[in-house]
Parts: sequence; structure tokens; C-alpha cells
Amino acid sequence: MTWGILPAGGRGSRIQPLAFSKELLPVGSRKEGAVERPCAVSEYLVERMIHGGADKICFVISPGKSDIMEYYGAGIGDASFAYVVQPQPAGLCDAIFRAAPLVADSEMVIVGLPDTVWFPTTALADLPDDVLSFLLFPVECPRFFDAVVLDASGHVEEIQVKQHDASSNWIWGAFKMPGRVFHELRTLWLAPDRRDEYIGTLVNAFLATGGAAIGVKAGKSYVDVGTLNGYREAIGLLSGPRSDDRSVLERLPAIEASVSGVHSCSHTNPAEVR
Repeated sequence: MTWGILPAGGRGSRIQPLAFSKELLPVGSRKEGAVERPCAVSEYLVERMIHGGADKICFVISPGKSDIMEYYGAGIGDASFAYVVQPQPAGLCDAIFRAAPLVADSEMVIVGLPDTVWFPTTALADLPDDVLSFLLFPVECPRFFDAVVLDASGHVEEIQVKQHDASSNWIWGAFKMPGRVFHELRTLWLAPDRRDEYIGTLVNAFLATGGAAIGVKAGKSYVDVGTLNGYREAIGLLSGPRSDDRSVLERLPAIEASVSGVHSCSHTNPAEVR
């Protein structure tokens, strides 16, 4: 059993004003039979989580985001949905750990950001099940993201959170871990001197206490649609299903569209990254 956790409790101040939750921002389209309709940006992550093995999806929402519940309802296909309330925005760690009561030690956990779109669609399947692992994407401007520094064997040495002089061009776009590790991270986060806002600083502390994490460079392109500029670029670069994703989308007709493009500080070809 695998949980996919989508933190959606933020205000979305970077792209306001909107009359609805930013996670429902239309980006691209999907087909329902012969009818084509707009596709909410968060559907792309839901799709990718399902391809990555998630059979249970948990949206962490604020009290005012009931529209997300109305949009998704009880689930998609064989995946069931749950909703947990984050009373007020208090950072990514606070959001994802709101789902802790739902997660058993024996289950798997996938975490991603619901206002992003990335390729390949099936990249989460490359992450192992027995360790904390990060799905990495190459970008040109890592200072705007969480850059992940690896050693020669692919183990994470450090996560540089929005660091101006980041030493790695690889950022995390999603991560996966056993439920046991999820609860270990939460226990560390609950320590009196912690309550980290960012997952990167918490993972650095986890590594310092003897924990382990790996990075998997399976990502090819990454778009942050949470800003007005990123949204414009995603719309401008929107195209039909990519050839490498089309067969996958055909096997999951409930979510049948994809967007191809990169943020102005993103890179589509890992070989070109310095």
C-alpha cells in the first residue's frame, strides 16, 4: 500500500488573485469520452503518483479549500482519496506530517508538489522502496529550488535550500520513503529545537543523525506552475502528449493529457547541465 501526499494548504500568494484553489488552475486538457475539458494542474501529479504505485491519495488542504474535495471526490479509478486539514500555512513539513495518522510503518509514502508538472510521467517508478529517495531534475537556476548534492555513489550529502551559490544543478521534484522513515522524520521534526519549514533542512538534520537518503537522476523536465510567469510559460509551451508518454496515458484514460515545457530556469536535457 502506498500513500501519495499532496500538500495543498498554502495561500498561493505567488499567483493570486484566483477565485479557486491554485491546485485547480487549468493547465492543458483531458478527454472524457469524446469531450475534452480543462485539466487542473494537480491532476498531473496525481497521475504520476498513481503510475508510481500510489493507491491512496491524501490532499492536505486549508479550511477554505473545499473546492479540491468537490473536484476530486472519493477517488480516481482504483485510487481512493482522503483529505486532511492544515489549520494555517506553516511550511511543507507541517503540511505533510498532518497526514501522519493515516500512514502505517509498513506502507510507502510519496510526496510531491501539486503546482508542478514534470516528465517523464513514470519517473517515480525508478525510486526504490527501502530508503528515503529523491527524484531529481536538472535546472539552470538551482538557487530558486532545493538543490541536492550527491556523493559518487548517489547518496545525498546535503540539500541546499534556495541557496544562492548552490553547488548542484539537480533539484528534487518529489520524494519517496517507507512509512517507518516518514515517522522517523516526523519525530525528529517534533523535537523542541526543530519544527523546520523546509524538508531540506529537516533531511540535513536526519543525515547528521545517521540517516540515509539517495538521489535518482531520472527527471528530464520540471515546471513550477505556482507563479504567474511559470503558468504563462507552461501555457505557451503546451503541446500534445509526448511520444514517450502517450502509451502510458492510454493505459490510464481517467487522466489523459500531459504538458511539455520547462520553466525559464529549468533544463530539459541532463547532458547539457554543467
